[in-house]
Amino acid sequence: MNLSYWEYKSWLSNVDFTIVGSGIVGLNCALFLNKKFPSAKILVLEKGVFPQGASSKNAGFACFGSISEILSDIKKTSQNEVVQLVKRRVEGIQLLREILGDVRIGYQNLGGHEIFLENQQELFAKCYENLTDINQILKPVFNNNCFKLQSNSFNFNGICKKYITNVFESQIDTGKMMIALLQKVQRQGILVLNAINVLDYNDLENKVFIQTNKFDFISRKLFIATNGFASQLIHEEVEPARAQVLITKPITNLTIKGTFHLDQGYYYFRNVENRILLGGGRNLAFDAERTTKFGVTELIHQKLEHLLKNIILPQTNFEIERRWSGIMGVGKNKTPIVKSLSKNVSCGVKMGGMGIAIGSLIGKELSEFV
Repeated sequence: MNLSYWEYKSWLSNVDFTIVGSGIVGLNCALFLNKKFPSAKILVLEKGVFPQGASSKNAGFACFGSISEILSDIKKTSQNEVVQLVKRRVEGIQLLREILGDVRIGYQNLGGHEIFLENQQELFAKCYENLTDINQILKPVFNNNCFKLQSNSFNFNGICKKYITNVFESQIDTGKMMIALLQKVQRQGILVLNAINVLDYNDLENKVFIQTNKFDFISRKLFIATNGFASQLIHEEVEPARAQVLITKPITNLTIKGTFHLDQGYYYFRNVENRILLGGGRNLAFDAERTTKFGVTELIHQKLEHLLKNIILPQTNFEIERRWSGIMGVGKNKTPIVKSLSKNVSCGVKMGGMGIAIGSLIGKELSEFV
């Protein structure tokens, strides 16, 4: 790219901190760096027109984990690790609310509900039997019982008569949140460049040489916040996981309110005002969905439409307005990777599908590697 003197001087010279990725983690990292070093020159590079991974494409769940997910996680790791992970999610959501305010992110505490299909009676019974114990385990985090039994008040079809509600789970407007973050970053004088793909970097002891698809430049420090795309730049245990989503056109007299988890979290849906947003289904094709390519597939969207027609909206006519996908970063466990990679390079990746809950906190922690 043939840069002018002005372009190079204004954007790419004397850069103190460069952040790769303008999602929740990257922008929060920029804000906390600016707070600590107000005179520093901070540059955020984003390869997409919008934040490319999941930050502007997610379902807007401010969640902490359904009861079946928590039971499964305890079995795989330990009770203490799960409590600490839930605690970080709670702290992350609270930090996001403090940074931007509830109005600017469209925050609504409508509760989160795990529903169980009729053929999942055994799973429901297991969750119900452990409800009191899980509430006790998580009481230090929430200072109250978080899970309770609730009747099928939304008249879903083909499910158990009761479902288990997390009274603290909430929802946000993903678009509002990202615009508010970008506006806050730009008001602080932080530079954000879109359509810039970082190809490689080299830590040179007292500076980092950064190569992009448009130009090369030098930065004092480099912070990588690319989540599901992390493996394209660094060698950490992060796998991409595509999440496919659809949303209906407005539905007259829609009574469904809140966030919902179905089939152990492999499907999830919520109301967006008077629409239904539904996503998931990567359990139908794990290998195919382990990709950084955006797109929707007939296999998964047939299943999503089946759930809409037969489970969620069995007596309601609906039309689908839009379909899309986002790329999450997952791994063998659900603990994010926040670490120093070399003297001047650090990363904050692998949100495990919990970017809204934990992204602000990970951005803050990443900024501390200076």
